[in-house]
Amino acid sequence: MNPTLKPSRLAGLLCTAAFGAAQAAGAPQFPVEDFFANPQQGYFQLADDGSTLSFMQPVGVDGQPPRMNIHVQALEGSEPVGPVRRITAETARDIGGYFWKGSDTVLYAKDFGGDENFHVLAVNVKTGQVTDLTPFENVRAMITDDLQDDPDHVLISHNQRDPQVFDVYRVNVRSGQSQRVAQNPGNIIGWQTDHQGRVCVALASQGLETVLLYRDNEDEPFRPLLTTDYKTQVAPALFTFDDRRLYALSNRGRDKLALVELDPARPQEEKVLYEHPEVDLDGVAYSRLRKVLTEVSFQTDKPGRHFFDEQARALHGRIAARLPGYEFSLQSQTRAEDKFIVAAYNDRTPGARYLYDAAADTLHKLAEINPKLPEAQMAHTRPVSLQSRDGLTLHGYLTLPPGREPRQLACVVNPHGGPWARDSWGYNPEAQFLANRGFCVLQLNFRGSTGYGRAFWEAGFGQWGLAMQDDITDGVHWLIEQGIADPKRIGIYGGSYGGYATLAGIAFTPDLYAAAVDYVGVSNLFTFMNTIPPYWAPILPKFHEMVGHPERDKERLAATSPALHVDRIKTPLFIAQGARDPRVNKAESDQVVQALRERGVQVQYMVKDNEGHGFHNDENKFEFYRAMEQFLVEHLKP
Repeated sequence: MNPTLKPSRLAGLLCTAAFGAAQAAGAPQFPVEDFFANPQQGYFQLADDGSTLSFMQPVGVDGQPPRMNIHVQALEGSEPVGPVRRITAETARDIGGYFWKGSDTVLYAKDFGGDENFHVLAVNVKTGQVTDLTPFENVRAMITDDLQDDPDHVLISHNQRDPQVFDVYRVNVRSGQSQRVAQNPGNIIGWQTDHQGRVCVALASQGLETVLLYRDNEDEPFRPLLTTDYKTQVAPALFTFDDRRLYALSNRGRDKLALVELDPARPQEEKVLYEHPEVDLDGVAYSRLRKVLTEVSFQTDKPGRHFFDEQARALHGRIAARLPGYEFSLQSQTRAEDKFIVAAYNDRTPGARYLYDAAADTLHKLAEINPKLPEAQMAHTRPVSLQSRDGLTLHGYLTLPPGREPRQLACVVNPHGGPWARDSWGYNPEAQFLANRGFCVLQLNFRGSTGYGRAFWEAGFGQWGLAMQDDITDGVHWLIEQGIADPKRIGIYGGSYGGYATLAGIAFTPDLYAAAVDYVGVSNLFTFMNTIPPYWAPILPKFHEMVGHPERDKERLAATSPALHVDRIKTPLFIAQGARDPRVNKAESDQVVQALRERGVQVQYMVKDNEGHGFHNDENKFEFYRAMEQFLVEHLKP
């Protein structure tokens, strides 16, 4: 079956695209830096008591290139006042993320050259003293619970004792002293605390099964509550507010992830609280202050919410009324839940950040995230759907270049990474950059993508390079059949799994693409699975079932490993790789480059020694996107 689009959606798409072209005719090209530079101010957070505002902004320390560092400023009501103070001095890499611990300490994550061995550091906001809470080499650490009711401690998981598993420690944020509160027996892949900060739930990976473990308190051993196969998810989200039952996202006995309530005394029963008929739920929110569930979130073509709580619904409505034309999320709040950081955005702009004062019902703008790119001159991203050759409905997003008739365009197909993830509606700097350069961009959620239910996810098992790749190919044929794409000027670009799909596209459909960009992509399914991080070991049996077993499925994995079929590749290729990538080893890119060069085929290859799974430092991002632009313009001629 040839892929086709429902006529009503196509007509609306082309009609609005033509209108947008007229609106944005003559849109100028903006510099690469304007799309990919760090914001001058972003990542706003509120101290628990609402007295201090924090944010990150790029600053050069000791003559080094600017890096995102944390700054603080006093608040009076909704207004930042007084001097801005920088409280961190990172020079090698941007800070990966941070949050407040109370009102006098900030915790942040730091890795080294992209190795993803994150440390957790604490900063005293008043004195600037920095304490590394996990000062261990080649150890990966993460926050398990911020213990909001304990002013001095947090729970941190790390793999110092055993690189393959994570134990939980109660760590003093001032002294760095730690005490282990849960030891991993070797198969725990996730921990969950109750509202008192006690580690009372764990998820164990046991071959092809997942076991939900429970205990009433930390003095008892864990006992199994539920055992499910690897295709069934029962993911604990939080405890009920009396700490006696669990809220979880579950697809047990159904296709879609729903919010359910579980009683440890009767674990085989589920009380379904909300299920969306079309998509999985993404997450659940609650009020710690009022001890109520507030909402669940999901994504159809665009983000959606279902409210359980009228107060939360009213709050959302008041903010939405002030931000017409924008989606928004609440990124931070005070402990009293009376002030909120609001992130507003749409498909054409990363938008602005605001401070909302609930008592005064005021919305104060803090910063535009990217004021250099005028929203009116950016491209719309529109949801599309099409049928695969075997009858599956595939959803995705199409971004058309402003000021261009949507006919016979140079196009870039951009498969997402994961692959157990999905593309979503919103602002995407890569799609906007390519559209600004005259390309149309198709982002298709091929089978195996998450969010569309269990059956759609399972349809991708064992299908790397096969039906998953056929879906992407069907997306290309749809672009051609609708007259949007010039069949001689179609490129493919993707990162991680998207990089694998890029290599598979030019190896297994060598006449389809005129240019390809592989960004930290898998090339050889055998070597890839032999070089995964040690902490993936507990889930490796499931990985073998979902992707393929190197012995049992040897023939299929060999047939679908692009590195073993480079003799078929004739498409111009550009590869970019971080030397310290812990997920997709540099050898994945090296072997393709070496094999092609041995055949006398030129391949452009960029390696950054201080990067990992993707480039994060601004100077490396700029170099990569400039090179990608030059490469795609040369071969696709937009």
